[in-house]
Amino acid sequence: MTMVITVTHMTTETCAEKGQQSYIKDPHAIEQESFNRIRALSNLTSFDSDQSQIAMRLIHTCGDPGISDAIRISEQAVTSGLKAIVNNAPILCDVEMVKHGLTKRMIKQDVHCYLNDDRVPELAKQQGETRTMAALRYWEPHLEGSVVLIGNAPTALFRLMEMIQAGSPQPALIIGVPVGFVGAAESKNALIAFGDKHSIPYITVAGFVGGSAMTAAAFNALLRLSNNIRF
Repeated sequence: MTMVITVTHMTTETCAEKGQQSYIKDPHAIEQESFNRIRALSNLTSFDSDQSQIAMRLIHTCGDPGISDAIRISEQAVTSGLKAIVNNAPILCDVEMVKHGLTKRMIKQDVHCYLNDDRVPELAKQQGETRTMAALRYWEPHLEGSVVLIGNAPTALFRLMEMIQAGSPQPALIIGVPVGFVGAAESKNALIAFGDKHSIPYITVAGFVGGSAMTAAAFNALLRLSNNIRF
């Protein structure tokens, strides 16, 4: 569904006379105009039509058209992600911020985040590792065919790849966009190489840029595609 919206603008002069600022108030018009501007400002030539929807949502979330060259969407990522959504596959999140950023009205499947599980702090202490790494131990029963969303912790992304390498089930899609200056860029480079080697679909943004909001945004774009909503 492509939304075409006509917006009537109040002139600056009229607004000044009334002591008001001129700005768009309709939420649908704001969203559509945002994506119109993103298309004009961004280099989307390396993406197909569906991938462009994800790339634009990532750009919209961080406010930087320049990241288009850093976005990596593997060939089967959209197809595999949409199939997982249709099949109500589990969604696994590294942190609660990712979970809370998802468009819940479009989600029918279970969303799991074990970071705040009472067992995790002691397990992390025993293992000498981060809580996000320890929490992944409880992903195991849900991993096969799942959609993995990692938006905060590079250590979680590294641990996930270690688990799969050791024989854990493969997810249908990994959206790995952890943020930071220690391990983030390296973990995303590793994801690209690992995904290509093991034929695991992925979406990521190379470099330091990332975060929970961007990770959730990429999945939200897939949810919209599954509902035939396009910009």
